[in-house]
Amino acid sequence: MNFSGKYQVQSQENFEAFMKAIGLPDELIQKGKDIKGVTEIVQNGKHFKLTITTGSKVIQNEFTLGEECELETMTGEKVKAVVQLEGENRLVTSFKGIKSVTEFNGDTVTHTMTLGDIVFKRVSKRI
Repeated sequence: MNFSGKYQVQSQENFEAFMKAIGLPDELIQKGKDIKGVTEIVQNGKHFKLTITTGSKVIQNEFTLGEECELETMTGEKVKAVVQLEGENRLVTSFKGIKSVTEFNGDTVTHTMTLGDIVFKRVSKRI
């Protein structure tokens, strides 16, 4: 399955609680909660390049499945992680106690991040 494309956020659950738990300041949480961010994915075999644009903030991450990489988080911190493909349509990684699962179904992407008992869910559609 090729994941390349542009996806825009349609809905999200537990944004404020999750962002507070990872240490994002309240003013940034309030600014970001209603922004319909866009993620662009360029896949070349096992290599991925993601550009995540949320308002004026842009995060770019590159990784190769199964290899350690450095990812920039929502707080701007850089972390080491390994992204794995589960099945044919799920990208999974963990860092700093957070489990991140991105599932692709047709033109819909469901991204779930779990930290302790807080589950942040974001649903995006291909644009």
